[in-house]
Amino acid sequence: MKLNNLTATQAAELLARKEISSVELTQACLDRIAERNHDVGAFVHIDPEFSLKQAAIADASESKSKLHGVPFGVKDVIDTKDFRTERGTVIHEGRQPLEDAKCVKLMREAGAVLLGKLVTTEYAMFTANETRHPLDLNRTAGGSSSGTGAAVADNMVPIAFGNQTAGSLIRPAAFCGVYGLKPSHGTTDGTGILPLQLYFDTLGYMARDVEDLKDFYSIVSGIDQNKTWPEARKPRIGLCRTFQWDFADRESQEVLEKTGEQFQSLGIDVVPFELPVAYENLVEVHRRILYKGISDSLSVDYETASDSMSKGLIDVIEEGQACSQDAFLAAFKLADACRSGVNEILKDVDAIICPSAPGEAPEGWGTGSPIFQVMWTLLGVPCLNLPVGFGPNEMPLGIQLIGRRNDDATILSLGQHVMKNFRSIKIEK
Repeated sequence: MKLNNLTATQAAELLARKEISSVELTQACLDRIAERNHDVGAFVHIDPEFSLKQAAIADASESKSKLHGVPFGVKDVIDTKDFRTERGTVIHEGRQPLEDAKCVKLMREAGAVLLGKLVTTEYAMFTANETRHPLDLNRTAGGSSSGTGAAVADNMVPIAFGNQTAGSLIRPAAFCGVYGLKPSHGTTDGTGILPLQLYFDTLGYMARDVEDLKDFYSIVSGIDQNKTWPEARKPRIGLCRTFQWDFADRESQEVLEKTGEQFQSLGIDVVPFELPVAYENLVEVHRRILYKGISDSLSVDYETASDSMSKGLIDVIEEGQACSQDAFLAAFKLADACRSGVNEILKDVDAIICPSAPGEAPEGWGTGSPIFQVMWTLLGVPCLNLPVGFGPNEMPLGIQLIGRRNDDATILSLGQHVMKNFRSIKIEK
């Protein structure tokens, strides 16, 4: 196997046994970037000399963590002192942070190798930049963590940071066919990450294996996430179509149903699950809170450089500005009440499954709809994209495994458990 095709866990084991070096692994990833990035457009900033030097230091050092010597990528809304952080906009072209974001600092202290910066949409919102889908260059890789999803899927890097304020992590993970974790809100330090709406902003993680996510998230959260699902315990999973079911394409609906059937055949208890009526309008509530937050967080850039913003972003900011304080507070009150009560709603199941996205990655530059992510972002619960199959156009399909707030280790262990013997599903035309 080519070294760049290794998962982080596989690479880490070989590194620990001195069967490969971090320099060799990093060079293999850089070679893949050189081969493919011109077409896929996942990385926006790389510096091979810098990354290879960091890899050489890792090779010469005692192991500092399970991911010592393993390369990682960073979405370009997350600050890095050795690479520019331009936030997907010409307004911040050339911006050079003085410090690494806390999450980057923790990974570097753990001996991991910073490989470079990954393309984001404009301000991590809706307007796409250069990333294309690695399996079909005529399709989107999703957004806003577009470069993250594409780079991990295309074997340019084994693990990478993204983030989510609406649907920016789970959707590209689903479109690109990789595992993506949006943890419980507030579990990690967001210092050095572009703020949009702090009530929603969540650092996220992508990888090609759940085990990688466990180690990656453990380092950044400072909590051991390597829980193992007890083999003797039968999971109970709710199948939830959500209030947005009619927005799902046929293939997305079918893959959820077939996943539930296969889980049943694997000895998992799958039961119908309905959300409370209070959740029916949470997509609209999320929009009101988010747009108001964006209008505040980007106010200076809007006032000084709106001529360099996309029309879509300007519309978002102006809608946020038009939201009255009373309307915002009413939306926030409902959101907070639902977030506070969500664990009670989920008390009778270990997790629920629902669509990750409306369907396969669409053709063109649009990054797709976040309709199936925003409610869970608002509720602050952990979401794990499981790449369960392929649609009629041979493009990946995913489902979300969703659990109780601050019970992320359970979702990771359950995700690993249910996928251990899972057979990929193919939805025919």
